[in-house]
Amino acid sequence: MTFTEMLRHATAQNHSLLCVGLDPEPARFPAGMQGDAHRIYDFCAAIVDATADLVCAFKPQIAYFAAHGAEDQLERLMQHLRANAPHVPVILDAKRGDIGSTAEQYAKEAFERYGADAVTLSPFMGFDSVQPYLAYPGKGAFLLCRTSNPGGDDLQNQRLASIDGQPLLYEHVARLAQGPWNKNGQLGLVVGATYPQEIERVRAIAPTLPLLIPGVGAQGGDAVATVRAGLREGGTIIVNSSRAILYASKGEDFAAAARAAALATRDALNAARP
Repeated sequence: MTFTEMLRHATAQNHSLLCVGLDPEPARFPAGMQGDAHRIYDFCAAIVDATADLVCAFKPQIAYFAAHGAEDQLERLMQHLRANAPHVPVILDAKRGDIGSTAEQYAKEAFERYGADAVTLSPFMGFDSVQPYLAYPGKGAFLLCRTSNPGGDDLQNQRLASIDGQPLLYEHVARLAQGPWNKNGQLGLVVGATYPQEIERVRAIAPTLPLLIPGVGAQGGDAVATVRAGLREGGTIIVNSSRAILYASKGEDFAAAARAAALATRDALNAARP
């Protein structure tokens, strides 16, 4: 199945709009694992097993693995996901953004080495930095559009004087992704949950694209406002929560606590559906 098909099936099968972000910080691991970077796989695999029936996607953040030299553990985790949650798509959160042969290598890393179903990208360098990822049929690519960090205003909220109507930069990115850049229907957008009015604006511009929405939970995004702003007929949303689920408990019950937090978040998202 393509990424889009996998997402649609997982959303329906698990009755879920929730994505669990896998951002392993060994310093925050529970007793018995705390501070041990060699246990990254063990921690993440336990989270996956506890939540696989509650999510529409998983999103491992590559930096949390690479910082500890744990790329081999990420490879094992991807294998574990394929074996134990084959119906759930995996979005590799890499935020790559380079051109030409370098982008080709990053695409190979995401889709061939790790076997991800989709990847996050920065569109700042233009379409030729995105195109190599679209050469993989059926894979997804989420372009950073309106991110949840305060510094996003520095560029994303600036007006483009040379474009008719002077749209904001993030609006222009949404138009490109909905239109000329989306040649094979593989693109989606990243829009932060901390700006529900701007989620609604992006959805108006890009009515059919999947929106990956981080920021619910520890970053303060409101689940109800997020769903109401972004979910439309024909346009799905993937609402990510990481720390609030991963570190719901510091004890040996961390996986059970993560499941309880994921269940509560999933139910809150579902309750907000129109």
